[in-house]
Amino acid sequence: MDASFNPSRLTLARQRAKLSKKELAKRAQIALSSLGNYEDGARVPPPEVVAHLGSATGFAVDFFYGNDFEVPSPENASFRSFSRMTSAQRDAALASGAIAFALGDWLASRFNLPPVDVPDLEGVEPEAAADLVRAQWGLGVLPVKNVVHLLESRGVRVFSLVEDSREVNAFSSWQGGAIPYVFLNTVKSSESSRFDAAHELGHLVLHRHGDPKGKEVEQQANEFAGAFLLPRLEMLALAGRCRTVADIMKIKKCWNVSAMALVYRLHRVGVLTDWLYRSMCIELSRKGLRTQEQDSAEREGSLVIRKVFDVMRHQGRGLREIARELRVPIESCTSCYSASLL
Repeated sequence: MDASFNPSRLTLARQRAKLSKKELAKRAQIALSSLGNYEDGARVPPPEVVAHLGSATGFAVDFFYGNDFEVPSPENASFRSFSRMTSAQRDAALASGAIAFALGDWLASRFNLPPVDVPDLEGVEPEAAADLVRAQWGLGVLPVKNVVHLLESRGVRVFSLVEDSREVNAFSSWQGGAIPYVFLNTVKSSESSRFDAAHELGHLVLHRHGDPKGKEVEQQANEFAGAFLLPRLEMLALAGRCRTVADIMKIKKCWNVSAMALVYRLHRVGVLTDWLYRSMCIELSRKGLRTQEQDSAEREGSLVIRKVFDVMRHQGRGLREIARELRVPIESCTSCYSASLL
């Protein structure tokens, strides 16, 4: 067997392109059984077939000749709205995660990235865990100005999620059990992305050693995110100051969260009665604020990536060089470093 051809890269390219084996075989004009043999490593495709496979998946020929990519494990990757995802969407997101892992390794080998400082609080109640993380990171009870910058400062590598659908909201994973990654959907509002980032931090903190899936762990991550972004004591201090939706719209600007998230949290800590909570939810729904934000804040960006690219630009280098060294399409790098995260 030609050791230079890597079957796992063929599978990765197919999944990144959201193609089934049947669809790829048809596009590449080869037999389905042949494609199966190529992916299994039973046979090596001839050069002309590799060219067809590259054209069909959008990957250059030389991508298929290289070392294995580390792919986020489906068992250890947390996905928001997992039940609404198709297997193709999940596999495509994991494949983009593999490329992000490679990008992260490339950067770490050339730049001094912040060390990992994410506590392992498995078994701790979400509310208490959020307080402990805030204490360890010296945040006190003040609003978090920029969640992406905060995560990056603690060694979390934050990337854009290239999927343009809301079925894949966000996900997180530990690379090799040591490096935490968070992937954010950039088609959502800034407030929703902030909550997603805090939600994934909850998974990294609470579910590092287990399977981060299921209603219970999702609820735990949600509770962590709410408590992390909206500390209990500060919410209790708002009692008497949030009686109308107009009050909510003013307060949410201070904490940079969605109106619905704020109302839920205020109800959760006992500031809003059941009746007032329901009334506010109905009014917010009528205003369309369940699915979008009014006067949304500016989207948060990556400080680490901006600094890295500033250095590279001064050296006359850029994404094209990274893509060439990793043998991945320039579009894959550009997607991971979406303009919304730069």
